[in-house]
Order: sequence, then C-alpha cells, then structure tokens
Amino acid sequence: MGRRAGKPERGHPPWEYGYSIVQNLKDAGCTDEMIEEFTALQDPGEKEQQLRLLFGHRKQLLDELHREQKRIDCLDYLIYQLEKR
Repeated sequence: MGRRAGKPERGHPPWEYGYSIVQNLKDAGCTDEMIEEFTALQDPGEKEQQLRLLFGHRKQLLDELHREQKRIDCLDYLIYQLEKR
C-alpha cells in the first residue's frame, strides 16, 4: 500500500519529513515563493504564520474552483437549451 502525500513513513530520517512537506506544498499548487516562506518558518511560535499561509492558499484554490464551476454551469445550461430543441 502506498504512502499518503505529505505523511512520512515511520523510521524515516527527519530530513525526509521536510522533503515530504515541500512535495505536499508543490502538489497543492503552492508557488516556490510560498514554499520558501513556509519552510523558513521553523520556530514553534511561527505555526500561526504557517497556518495563515496554508489557509490563504486554500481560499485561493476554492475561489478558482468556484469560478470554474460557474463556467461549467454556463455550459450545462447551453447544452440543456440545445438538447431541448
């Protein structure tokens, strides 16, 4: 069974955990600049800043998804109108 993205397997050295976080951020579509900013925040007190970055990117992805859904809805309406003829 394969591993889940972003989750280190047991027994792997800590540097691989860092790699898996970076890979997870890339898979989520984060820019290189955001990944650099996120990984620079290593102190325990900077967790809130990391969360702010992640929630910001999540909101951006949801906004894109909603824009694309509206386009699909427009196409569905046109398809419906054409099939109704």
